[in-house]
Amino acid sequence: METPLDLVGLPQRQRAAAGTDLHTCLSVHGWRCYLPASAIASVKGRQVTTILGIETSCDETAAAVVRDDGTILSNVVFSQIDEHAPFAGVVPEIAARAHVEKLDSVIAAALSEAGIGLAGVDAIAATAGPGLIGGVIVGFTTAKAMALAAGKPLIAVNHLEAHALTVRMTDPVGFPYLLLLVSGGHCQILLVEGVGHYRRLGATIDDAVGEAFDKTAKLLGLGFPGGPAVERCATDGNPARFGLPRPMMGRPELDFSFSGLKTAVRQVAEKLGPRPAPQDLADLCASFQAAIGDVLADRVGRALGRCRELGVAPNAFVLAGGVAANRYLRGRLLETARAGDIEMKAPPPKLCTDNGAMVAWAGVERFRLGLTDPLAAAPRARWPLDETAAPLPFAGAKS
Repeated sequence: METPLDLVGLPQRQRAAAGTDLHTCLSVHGWRCYLPASAIASVKGRQVTTILGIETSCDETAAAVVRDDGTILSNVVFSQIDEHAPFAGVVPEIAARAHVEKLDSVIAAALSEAGIGLAGVDAIAATAGPGLIGGVIVGFTTAKAMALAAGKPLIAVNHLEAHALTVRMTDPVGFPYLLLLVSGGHCQILLVEGVGHYRRLGATIDDAVGEAFDKTAKLLGLGFPGGPAVERCATDGNPARFGLPRPMMGRPELDFSFSGLKTAVRQVAEKLGPRPAPQDLADLCASFQAAIGDVLADRVGRALGRCRELGVAPNAFVLAGGVAANRYLRGRLLETARAGDIEMKAPPPKLCTDNGAMVAWAGVERFRLGLTDPLAAAPRARWPLDETAAPLPFAGAKS
C-alpha cells in the first residue's frame, strides 16, 4: 500500500528541505507524489512523530493528521454553517448535536486521507477547552475513548494555544514572539515565550472582534458567518463616509473594547432606515472594518513599545485566530509591522479558522516536550493562556 504525500501543499521551507533526496524515491503521478508506507515513519533517517488532532470547540467538526515536520497528511473539516444560518449565530445545543452526528465520520475520513490507521499515530490530541462546553465534551471524550482503546497517549489541547502555535507549523518562527489572537470569542495580545508560557499584555474588556463582526452582520441582514459577509460587503465601500468611534485607541493600556463600536453601527443603521441602499451598506461595512483595523493597529504598535520597555525583542509579530483570515485586516497590520520594523507572520487563511491541523500541531509541540495528559483530564469551558493574569472587568470567559 502506498501513502499519499502532497508536496505541493507543503510550506516552501519543507519542499526545499526535501530536495533531491525525496525526488529519487518518489514516483510522481500528476500533482501527487507517493511514498511507500514502509518509509513513511522515517524521513532522512529521522523518526517522525504523527499526531491525530480533533477539534469541536465551536461550530466546526474537524480532525487532521499532522507530522512533526509540519506536513499535513489530512485536514478534514465539517462546517455547521447551514445548521446555524437560520439563527444568524451559533446555537450551542445544535452545535453539540452536530458534533455527535459527524465526528466519527470526520475522524475516519482524516485517517483514510492520511493513509494510516489509528495504530499509525503516536498520540491523540483534542481540544479540551475553552469553548462551547457541550461540543468540547463530545470531542475530548471521543479522544479519550480512542486513546484508551488504542493504547495511545492523550494530549489535552488549549484551543487558544492551538491558534497561537499554528504559525510554527508553516513558518520557522522562534520564541518569543508577539501574538495578536483575534477570533469570535477572543481578542488578546500576548507574548508567546514558549509552549505553555504566555504573558498577556492586553485583552478585550467586553466583546471580541469576531463577535463584533457577527453582530454587525446580523444587524445589517448580511447573513452568517458575519466576518466574511462584512468583508465582502465592504469591498466597494467608502471607509471614510461614516465617522465611527475607535474605542480605547490612543490609551496607554493595551486592552480592547468593541461594544461602543457596535452601538455606533446600530445608530447609523437606524438612520439609514429598514431598507438601506446597497452602497450605504457597503460604506457602513467599510467604515466599521476600517475602525477595527485602526484599533488593532494602534494596540499592536503600542504592544511593540511595551515589549521594548520589558526588554523583550520578539522574533516576529504573529496574527492568528479566525479573524486573521480577513484580508483587509491582514494588510492593515502588515503596515503596522513594517512601521515597527518587525516581520509579520500569519498562517494561511484556511488554517486561521478552526481546524484539526492546528490542534494536531499543538499536540506535536507538547508531545516533543513529553507533555501528555491522564485519561482523567477534564474539559474546561474557561482556560486562559496566561493563568496568572487577573480576569478583566466584564470579560468573563473571553479573558
